[in-house]
Amino acid sequence: MTWLITGGAGYIGAHVVRAMTAAGERTVVYDDLSTGAAERVPDGVELVTGSTLDGERVARALADHEVTGVIHLAAKKQVGESVHLPLHYYRENVEGLRVLLEAVTSAGVGAFVFSSSAAVYGMPDVDLVTEETPCVPMSPYGETKLAGEWLVRATGHASGLATASLRYFNVAGAASPDLADTGVTNLIPMIFERLGAGEPARIFGADYDTPDGTCVRDYIHVVDLAKAHVAAARALRAGPGRALTLNIGRGEGVSVREMIDRVGAVTGQVRAPLVVPRRPGDPASVVASAARAHTELAWKAHHDVQDMITSAWAGWVRTHPEADTRPEAGARPVAGPTDLPTTPA
Repeated sequence: MTWLITGGAGYIGAHVVRAMTAAGERTVVYDDLSTGAAERVPDGVELVTGSTLDGERVARALADHEVTGVIHLAAKKQVGESVHLPLHYYRENVEGLRVLLEAVTSAGVGAFVFSSSAAVYGMPDVDLVTEETPCVPMSPYGETKLAGEWLVRATGHASGLATASLRYFNVAGAASPDLADTGVTNLIPMIFERLGAGEPARIFGADYDTPDGTCVRDYIHVVDLAKAHVAAARALRAGPGRALTLNIGRGEGVSVREMIDRVGAVTGQVRAPLVVPRRPGDPASVVASAARAHTELAWKAHHDVQDMITSAWAGWVRTHPEADTRPEAGARPVAGPTDLPTTPA
């Protein structure tokens, strides 16, 4: 079986490619390289450069490589940007998916794994978010992911395509420093950026109804997330016609203040955080129930928050040599990339 992985040159995509190939699956990467990097694609895996909006290019890639399954990760994913550019997000995330699914069904591909997001839930007022929790997205990004799930499910019902929509929670960490997240739109790299510049990390609101007053989120190591894709791909191959929607998280919440403290302990950059006003739309707590993923895929997360921070910091040091990475007086030394245990993808 050959899997086409769209967005396979990106941060999450590169980890999925490595996890799939390590599991013995044949993979081909399809990426427009707008945010991905060709050097992330491992030797022996072919890279096809193209947009999911280019139906002819997609159809040719499916035929040329005799693709039998697709893992679709290519998407625009910045919540704030989506508010300002909703048409762009709907075009890339929804129309791009429609074009891809049209090519997939025409080619007779049998399995389709869709990269969704916890952003579909919006501001859930529950301790643990299950797949039955009502979806009320609060941004165009979240809306496009929910619309994508609907489109994937409807296509599967109509054509017999086996589908799985994986709702990622907060992804962090890296399998190796060269695969680390280079963006600064997620909490951990945002903290790194502030501390590396000699500035305090920011807390957006400290008066939430949570144990320490700051927002609580569920974090998932990207290596565990990648393995969830392997499990989903194999489940679809074993069960033609299946339609799965699954949370991918750890089921454990970590507050913003706790995360800042943990980052300080790993990096040695210990500075009191700066509390600023709340950001509109930030829910107090979003923590996943991953029970269904365990039942359906025999999958569960194994890496903890310490693994995420340590591996992410090694990647940050590698790509930001200008950052001030000297530990504060009395702080624990910083772990360098060569000090980290090797984590298999």
